[in-house]
Amino acid sequence: MPVTSTYTVSGMTCSHCVQAVTSEISGLPGVDAVQVDLATGAVTVTSEALLAEDAVRAAVDEAGYELADA
Repeated sequence: MPVTSTYTVSGMTCSHCVQAVTSEISGLPGVDAVQVDLATGAVTVTSEALLAEDAVRAAVDEAGYELADA
């Protein structure tokens, strides 16, 4: 059963930012879909199982942005 999680990413300002974050998170094992709302910084991830927050944080860092603490 798919799991949907929402994270907040800070520092995104344009469509290139959205593309970079989407690309990095999409590369994580088990990720089926990534939707980014640039206006709010909300990133919704649908995956096969719950993702480790450390893995998501590392992917966002790799894209050059910061995962906000919940």
